[in-house]
Amino acid sequence: MIENFHFLRPWWLSALVFAAAFFWLASRSTDIRSRWKGLIAPHLLDHLVIDGAGNGRFRPQHLMAGLIALGAIAAAGPTWQKELPPFVQDTAPLVIAVDLSQTMDAIDITPSRLERAKLKIKDILAERSGARTAIVAYAGSAHLVLPLTEDTALIETYVDAFATRIMPIEGKDTTKALMVAGEALSKESTAGTILLMTDGIEDKAYPELKADQAKNNILVLGIGTAEGGPVKTGTGAFLTGTGGARLIAKLDVEGLRNLRALTKAEVVTVTADDSDVRWVSERIASHFDQRLSDEGNRWRDAGWWLTIPIGILAALSFRRGWVVRAAVAVMLLHPFFGARDARAAEWHMVDAWLTPDQQGRRAFERGDFDAAAEHFQDPFWRGTALYRAGKFAEAIDAFATVNSAESYYDQGNALLHLLKFEEAVAAYKQALALRPDWPEAEANLAVANRLLAVKKDEEEEQQQEPNLKPDQVQFDKKGEKGKEGLVNAGEQTSEMWMRNIQVSPADLMARKFAIEAGNSQQ
Repeated sequence: MIENFHFLRPWWLSALVFAAAFFWLASRSTDIRSRWKGLIAPHLLDHLVIDGAGNGRFRPQHLMAGLIALGAIAAAGPTWQKELPPFVQDTAPLVIAVDLSQTMDAIDITPSRLERAKLKIKDILAERSGARTAIVAYAGSAHLVLPLTEDTALIETYVDAFATRIMPIEGKDTTKALMVAGEALSKESTAGTILLMTDGIEDKAYPELKADQAKNNILVLGIGTAEGGPVKTGTGAFLTGTGGARLIAKLDVEGLRNLRALTKAEVVTVTADDSDVRWVSERIASHFDQRLSDEGNRWRDAGWWLTIPIGILAALSFRRGWVVRAAVAVMLLHPFFGARDARAAEWHMVDAWLTPDQQGRRAFERGDFDAAAEHFQDPFWRGTALYRAGKFAEAIDAFATVNSAESYYDQGNALLHLLKFEEAVAAYKQALALRPDWPEAEANLAVANRLLAVKKDEEEEQQQEPNLKPDQVQFDKKGEKGKEGLVNAGEQTSEMWMRNIQVSPADLMARKFAIEAGNSQQ
């Protein structure tokens, strides 16, 4: 932190020269000996001048020089940390790439390597509650299962369905997994992490790992043991080698050590407790904080904190007397007598020293967004506080008073939360009209367009739901006691359709992966 300390407006420090000059001139003006030195002989001056007992006490000129010095430092803008834009995500996006090659069915870790990996994914999701996570499955091919989402339940549904049998191509291709994971993070404005959950990484993937480490944080969670274990097949039998003996799959511990040394990727092996999960979460958070610190483009001005000691010293500059003492007493006691509670007293006290926007900023940094919105007069910051408080409709009203690309962009974000996709599309388009080629706005516009298309498709499907009357009445002519039968063709069709779509997530992924693998080979 101290190495980042600097001044935003260093030229204001030149005012320190005036503080020193003022102090020197004021000191000379109160030096009686220097005044009479040229008029009275020195041996007589010593007997004529009576030195005051308080020559060493704190004098008004000292106070004024101090005020000038503190004002110069405050105006220079001392800072040591960067400030994040209002809508930057405060948690890092994560892509988890899960190895579904056949050796992940080894049972050296109970109940199997793959099942343990599923449990670890759930622990990681719980540790990162509210953060966005994407899932990639890979073996000889790599496929995006889910893009970045905060829907933990949806992620767990698909992860529970993971099985090695759903992969269309056998083997292990970590390079392809890194490419798919990198694409999932490519449009993110914040630093992301790729977590590989695997029992080994092939040597040919090292160059890609090293290259990706410069763009995204790469973590590897090794699943398995050095001793290894037999590999179960889908039928419950065990995988055998050429001689008929059971195949023992071992975790390549030495390879993981070499991986760390050659690519700088951080590696940990699975543990029985949650220490590996905590390790992953800490590495994600520390990398995210470091990248934000490096990439931030605005330093936080801490000079305004000096207004507090400046105000106190300025109050001391008044001549001491009963009037001043009474005024100080009233100023100090009024907040407590006039306020109904301690929190109100606090705000009454700061009213004397901070502007409404400064008070709003103080509440914003403390996470009290409702209080921040009440104090902010700046419409943009008021809208930001309302957005963080979850009051999206009010935030839109605040942003609408500012005609700027940023304002329309923020309105679009709030409209998405209100599920007003069409209005969000219009807001993002207006933001891009005022600020062309804005990556964040383009990405959010694409998301809004996709959501709008899905909404329109759902509305069309609802409008086209079958509501047909019976087509015909048929009779059973197989016997004299035949029964009259009524067949609703629309009902019959819908039941057949429902039966057709009732397939498991595993089957859906298997079909999707097979289609993608086939398209990539054409």
